[in-house]
Amino acid sequence: MEENNEKAEIYSQRVRAGKRTYFFDVKSTRSNDFYVTITESKRKFKDDEFSYEKHKIFLYKEDFVKFMEALQGTIDHVKSELLTEEALASLENPTVSSELPVAVAEAEVSFDEELKWE
Repeated sequence: MEENNEKAEIYSQRVRAGKRTYFFDVKSTRSNDFYVTITESKRKFKDDEFSYEKHKIFLYKEDFVKFMEALQGTIDHVKSELLTEEALASLENPTVSSELPVAVAEAEVSFDEELKWE
């Protein structure tokens, strides 16, 4: 009998960022537990063909709080210590291209919002 190594996917969210795409996926284990994978996929051009370079992080539920705190602390440090007021303002209010639908512009998340697991 062949064993299926694919884990059941419960939820997936994609974030496009230039040449990179990030995937946030919730998957279940055989014992009906769950974990999160964060995948960075970067499009590469080689030998007249496109390929994708992928890097993946597995995040287990017992580490969610520590991970969120570290990520929020890192973002807060960049915002308060490394970015100029002008750079921070441009990130918080990006110029929306006229080609993007209004719904996309309205769906942008402010950097003032804290990370939250719901």
